[in-house]
Amino acid sequence: MVAVAVLGYGTVGSGVVKVMETNHDSILAKTGVDIQVKYVLDLREFPGDPVQEKLVHDYDVIINDPEVRIVVETMGGLNPAYPFTKRALEAGKSACTSNKELVARHGTELLEIAREHQVSYLFEASCGGGIPIIRPMRTSLCSDELDEITGIVNGTTNYVLTKMMDEGSEFDDVLHEAQEKGYAERNPEADVEGHDACRKLAILSSLAYGKRVDFSDIYTEGISKITSAEVRYAKELGMAIRLLAHSRKEGENVLAMVAPFLVQKNDPLYLVNGVFNAIFVHGNMLGDAMFYGQGAGKEATASAVVADVIEEAQTLGRSVMSAWSPEKQDLQPLAETRKQFFVRVKGDMNERESVESVFGAVSVVNADLPDEYGFITPVMSEADYQECAAKLDGQILGMLRIRE
Repeated sequence: MVAVAVLGYGTVGSGVVKVMETNHDSILAKTGVDIQVKYVLDLREFPGDPVQEKLVHDYDVIINDPEVRIVVETMGGLNPAYPFTKRALEAGKSACTSNKELVARHGTELLEIAREHQVSYLFEASCGGGIPIIRPMRTSLCSDELDEITGIVNGTTNYVLTKMMDEGSEFDDVLHEAQEKGYAERNPEADVEGHDACRKLAILSSLAYGKRVDFSDIYTEGISKITSAEVRYAKELGMAIRLLAHSRKEGENVLAMVAPFLVQKNDPLYLVNGVFNAIFVHGNMLGDAMFYGQGAGKEATASAVVADVIEEAQTLGRSVMSAWSPEKQDLQPLAETRKQFFVRVKGDMNERESVESVFGAVSVVNADLPDEYGFITPVMSEADYQECAAKLDGQILGMLRIRE
């Protein structure tokens, strides 16, 4: 029997306990490991819940119990999640988490501590909820050189954008609806401003390219400025608006960014709707592959966490997670990257000489909106776009990048 302690009995923590107890016999039959929840750490009481028998309020009880071999951190945030995880690893206990903020900020250090103490630190659920992506990257795809990751990795923003596309609604209205349905947090900033996707991209890119990608270095733009006007233009173009987390390696250079993009119909990401996520990877031998599924939710996320628990229980006494180098990966300046841009401007499309004098030959897009029109630029660098846009100061109403 392998004793497990779960830190936090909120949405994910309670889901982890439920999965391990409900599927205990099935897990034992399929894997040969008998995992048992011995402790649940939480400040609250849960009268009437069977978890009350396992509830503790003092973390030292868990740290000082040699029977506990695996600690599951589901508290979220950094404090006390970071010191608690660090203490567990230093005490010779494996740990796993769904906490992308913790992994993005302290993952390099925690992986090294795990390696030094011959235990494991796993975080499958941190990047795709229930979608298996980290384990395939470090096992099934370890023979490949991965050179691109592009994904829809945040269910809240994808739900909002899908509803806006389907109904032509405004951002604030759809966000309020998402909050009422539980798809968005009361404070949705981390989701809608792209910070959640940025942290996930940093983790996946570090794992794929072998050096530490600092999330604070990644250009990040959210969806809060998207309006029903952008949606109308997207429909006119036969495209969809998606918040993409994208990184690509070319030689020693790595580009990483999070931003809303226009996605074309022939792109697999075009059809990823609602709260679903999809992560596209490219390898030098594999070519293209895409991982698709429910990116969030209690049961889906808990299932991924328990998969980490099972692997750690099967590999007690050694560290199975391949760590990336603590050396920082320098990122290619966004200004050097090249792509096409869709731009909304004030004015009459029949009087577009001022636009063409700045951007050159453009493709005009008419969405029948009063006193404005849109256009698609030639392929150009971000720096050149910014320079051209500055010359049209006061005319530009919005911009979206177009995915290649």
